[in-house]
Amino acid sequence: MNQSIRNIAIIAHVDHGKTTLVDQLLKQSGTFRENQHVDDRVMDSGDIEKERGITISAKNTAVLWDDIKINIVDTPGHSDFGGEVERILKMVNGVILLVDAAEGPLPQTRFVLRKSLMLGYRPIVVINKIDRGDARPDDVLNEIFDLFVSLDANDEQLEFPVLYAIGVKGIAKHNLNDDSADLKPLFNTIINHIPEPDINQDMPFKMLVSNVEWNDYVGRIAIGRIEQGVVKRNQPVVLVDRNGAVKQKSKVTKLFTYNGLDKVPVDIGLGGDIVALAGYEDTNIGDSLVEEQDLTPIPYYDIDQPTISMFFRVNDSPFAGLEGKYVTSNQMRDRLIKEIRTNVSLKVSPTESPDVYRVAGRGELQLAILIESMRREGYEFSVSRPEVILKEESGAVYEPIEEVVINVPEEFSSRVIDILLVRKGIMESMSQELEQVRMMFKVPSRGLIGFRNDVLTETKGTALIHQQFYDYEPFRGEIPGRINGSLVALDKGAVTAYALEGLQDRGQFFVPTGVEVYAGQVIGSNNRSEDMLVNVVKKKNLTNHRASQSADAVKLNTPIIMSLEQCLQYIQDDELLEVTPKSLRIRKKYLDHNERKRYSK
Repeated sequence: MNQSIRNIAIIAHVDHGKTTLVDQLLKQSGTFRENQHVDDRVMDSGDIEKERGITISAKNTAVLWDDIKINIVDTPGHSDFGGEVERILKMVNGVILLVDAAEGPLPQTRFVLRKSLMLGYRPIVVINKIDRGDARPDDVLNEIFDLFVSLDANDEQLEFPVLYAIGVKGIAKHNLNDDSADLKPLFNTIINHIPEPDINQDMPFKMLVSNVEWNDYVGRIAIGRIEQGVVKRNQPVVLVDRNGAVKQKSKVTKLFTYNGLDKVPVDIGLGGDIVALAGYEDTNIGDSLVEEQDLTPIPYYDIDQPTISMFFRVNDSPFAGLEGKYVTSNQMRDRLIKEIRTNVSLKVSPTESPDVYRVAGRGELQLAILIESMRREGYEFSVSRPEVILKEESGAVYEPIEEVVINVPEEFSSRVIDILLVRKGIMESMSQELEQVRMMFKVPSRGLIGFRNDVLTETKGTALIHQQFYDYEPFRGEIPGRINGSLVALDKGAVTAYALEGLQDRGQFFVPTGVEVYAGQVIGSNNRSEDMLVNVVKKKNLTNHRASQSADAVKLNTPIIMSLEQCLQYIQDDELLEVTPKSLRIRKKYLDHNERKRYSK
């Protein structure tokens, strides 16, 4: 009945090659048939994940190697999805720390490693992408060792095994000079180094719910590692919350284990294995599934709290309901509640208005992904400018501070320093790497709203930016806001070339000709600091005289079409972003000009 099992998570900074390495582990373990077509980065199953090349939610898979089952969890690398990483680490017995051979350890590397060391894991270090032209594996290994020391790793954790890999080619080796054509050295290291789950199969069944999925046929599916005992299909099991209160008594209607990318129905789940089971509609992450004779829950530690929030509100613009499928406050509320059931690092709370909800998360990207997902599903709503969540202790105000690492060509370094100093950033270190400069800052989270755009503009798109929540520190004072005012539409109608031509010297426009706009919509950025009302729908008066050809030819500047993140970074406190499945429109909170003047006083 017993099967030898290893449970591992692959952790790394964003874009260091986790998902690509998992692809190769699946292929080389014989999980796929010889002639089976498999997408690249097969674990990134969501459309947004594939488009952006990032992992947003953790995924489970399993492979067999020498008759030993290896459960593998691919985790997100971006700091905004740190909540996913934290809860997934509770489900495994060890980790593979993947580090880019050129970039070395970055902020998220520190974050995920710290969480792993606190849980007592002894990581396997894999230095990936050793085939890069700028690879420096020996220096990176020294940086990794220094990182372990700075995170108070114990002597046993400091004796970590090291492998060198080219993940995209499916090659791993113990020494840089070794000959290797596959990942066999990595598989063997996992088997020999990661401990087998120490589970007493004879005790009553217990499992911590570490992940939740939804299936149209069986409803909510609870996923976790069996901490003790075994579980059988149709077995009576009790669902309790983290305080031990009974939420639901039911039977396990469906039971699955993982094999490759598939969930395989089974009649029994063994202690130490990662399983998925159905039958519990009330289950949430952090709950425990236990037998009636012992209702004590498995300890669950709260993850780091949100640092940034936004207001989601029903769209009330003149174009409301024209492009969206779901437009009411009830539909928006149901969708947000559905999100927090599986996304533990988000918080949703009602406000005094039934049409407005406050959504708090770990960063701009996490909230932008939620907004993008909702608009693709057919939702229509508007959102406010992101704002940081402050804390008050002993009469003093504390704000979230982030660790920012920027790699940039040397010629642009002084410009980047100027941008971050204005935003109350403090430089911690600066080092030279070939023709690049690496700088580390501690910057208030509110100073980072919109900063990515400024840095990429000033460095002509060459900067590599990594940021990670650090801690709460005393409030650092006011930060100058956007210096340009907005160009605001005066009337409703279609934008005309004739109107735009006469206004081009006022600033930069966000709308092309022919697009419908409404009064109060922000249609451009003013060259001056104040807002300006402009008529962009004005038409040329027709006369009996034929104009010359030169007068007919209108030359217009190309409008700036902003992405979702750029729109969120641009809007001010008195503005909203209208989000529909087809459009992103920046608008004033109060559309009527006289109403705006009244509220501004």
